[in-house]
This record gives sequence, C-alpha cells and structure tokens, in this order.
Amino acid sequence: MNAAPLSDPGDIRLLGEGFVLRPWRPDDLDSLVEHANDEHVSRSTSDRFPYPYTREDGERFLSGQVVNLNDPVMAIEVDGRACGGIGVRAGQGERGHSAELGYWLGRALWNAGLMTRAVALFAPWVMRELSLYRLCATVLDHNPASARVLLKNGFEEEGAQRCAVFKRGQLHDLRVFAKVRRSLDDAT
Repeated sequence: MNAAPLSDPGDIRLLGEGFVLRPWRPDDLDSLVEHANDEHVSRSTSDRFPYPYTREDGERFLSGQVVNLNDPVMAIEVDGRACGGIGVRAGQGERGHSAELGYWLGRALWNAGLMTRAVALFAPWVMRELSLYRLCATVLDHNPASARVLLKNGFEEEGAQRCAVFKRGQLHDLRVFAKVRRSLDDAT
C-alpha cells in the first residue's frame, strides 16, 4: 500500500491562525532566499538546504530539482510572503503507509508559536489526504525547540539514532518522533 496521491497540489490552501499553507510559487524566490539564507536556520536542516542559500539554490528548489513539489510541500505564508516551508516525503513499497515530515521557518518568526500552529494544521491534514498510518520526524540533538513543536502536536519520541548525522564538523544524534494511528478512521 502506498500513500494516496493528492489530486491537484496546486489547489491546496490551508488557513491557519496568522498564516497560510499553500504551494510554492515562482514569485516566492526573493522571500525564500531572504529567509533561507541564514546559518541559524540551515544548521538544523538537511544538507539539501545549503548555507549560504543563494538565488540559484532558490531557483533550483522552486523548479522542483531539490524536492518533488508535487508532494505535499508547502510554503508557510505570513502577510503575503513565504517565510518557511513544511512538507512530507512519502514512504515507498512496504513503507508506503508512512511519511517523513520536515519543516523550517525564517528566524525572524521564531519563538511565536507559528511552527507549532503550522504543524497542528498540516499533520492531521496530510495524514488524512495521504491515508497515512504513521508520520515521523527527526530532530538534531541541538534543536530542542523543534522537539517541543512535535511533542505539542501529539508526536511521541521513539528514541534516537546515535551518531547519525555529521554536520558542519560535528557528530550529532538524531531524535526520532512519530504520530501514528491504527486505523484510517482514527482521529489524527
């Protein structure tokens, strides 16, 4: 069983408290680069999210060369501008009932509960839309704020992958969190 595909990702618009989740657009380039080109933002993301983050990096992302933009990969829009992103990468084959969640937010918007609200809106929606039984996320050991976002949204910490990531000259543990349901009828 593989996750059900979205009918038309371009039509998605999820309204949250003080933000909108919607597909990325070519006109997001300036805002994307402004918020992504920050060492503090990129230090807790995968290496697909480089620092420095250049216009070329933004163009590659917005053209779908970095992640599949046909998946639920959405911009977090505040006051008409994209200032972060949230999305999933669905599992394949026998893991097709699950997906991995990822997110980031421009530093100017940290510490206001925005990402907690974005995950609260996105996680149940994507679990319903893709018929997921499991939504997991990993957090680098030096990012307790991201762990709090997940815990506040009903994710449970399952353990750690020790010495799993080597980033910027340092070895890190990767904390593993998941939100699950035993039936597609269960609330998420």
